[in-house]
Amino acid sequence: MDNINLLKSEQRNQKTLGLDQLTTLEFIKVMNEEDYGVVKAVEVVLKDIAEVIDEATIRIRNGGRIIYVGAGTSGRLGILDAVECQPTFSTTDEVIALIAGGNDAFVKAKEGAEDSQEQARKELAELDFNDKDILIAIAASGRTPYCIGALTYAKEIGACGVALACNKNSLIAKHADYVIEVESGSEVITGSTRLKAGTATKMILNMISTATMVNLGKTYSNLMIDVKPTNLKLIERTKTIVMEATQCTYEEAQIVLEKCDYKPKIAIIMILLNCNVETAIEKLIPNQKINNIIENR
Repeated sequence: MDNINLLKSEQRNQKTLGLDQLTTLEFIKVMNEEDYGVVKAVEVVLKDIAEVIDEATIRIRNGGRIIYVGAGTSGRLGILDAVECQPTFSTTDEVIALIAGGNDAFVKAKEGAEDSQEQARKELAELDFNDKDILIAIAASGRTPYCIGALTYAKEIGACGVALACNKNSLIAKHADYVIEVESGSEVITGSTRLKAGTATKMILNMISTATMVNLGKTYSNLMIDVKPTNLKLIERTKTIVMEATQCTYEEAQIVLEKCDYKPKIAIIMILLNCNVETAIEKLIPNQKINNIIENR
C-alpha cells in the first residue's frame, strides 16, 4: 500500500487551520467556499464520466447491470444512488450496490470491513456478477482493498471495471478499464472524506445513473416517464407528466393512466398516437428512447 499521508484528500487544508476558533457563520462560509472547488474539480473529468456513461448504456442494453462497490461513505453513496433509481426510473436490478460489511454498514460504521479483497469477490459471485456487467468501484482514497478485490475479479471474468477515486494516480486505477479521478482536494477537517470527496462522488454518481437512464429512454424531454407511482404524491406527478408531455387535461390524463396502470410512458404514447394500451406496448422497444415513436406518428 502507498503512504496514505501523501494523498491530497488526507493533507491538511491551510485555509482551515484555525477552524476551531471561528464563529459558526465564519466556519460554514469557509465550508461553502471549499465546496465551490468541488464543482470545478468534477468539470475537469467530465469526458471520463461521459465515457463510463456510454459504456454503461451499452452494457444495460445488452442485459448487463451497473454494480457499485465501496466502503464507508463511498459505499453508502453507491447504495443511495442505486436505491433512488428504483422509484425514479422503475429499475429492478439494472443498478445495484454493495458496501463493505454488508447492508448493516449503511447505518452503522464497519470500517475494518474495507480491508478484505476476498469478501468483495465472494459478494459479487453471490450476485452472479458476469461479463455483461459494469462494475464501478468507489474509493475516495483510491486504495481500498475491498474495491481492488472487486476490480481484479471483474478483470478475471471479463466484466468492465471502473475506478472512481478522489485522488490522482490511485491504486484502484491500475485495475480498471475506465478511470475517473477527481481531485476534490484537502478536506475542511483533515481526512474527513465524507465532505468534499463525498460531494464530488455524489455529483458523479448522479451524472452516471441519470445520464445512463436518459440514454435508455427513461425520460421524454426532461420528464421522468418511467417514475414508479408508489404514493399519492407520485400518482399526482404521473398526471402532471402526462399533461406536460401531451398538453391534455387533468381529467384526460387520469382516465388514460387508469387504463395503463399509471405508467406515464404508455399513457403518453396512447394519447399522442391515439391508440390502446396493447398497441402502445407493442411500439415500445426496451431501453430505447420513445422520441422516434412520437416524432414518426
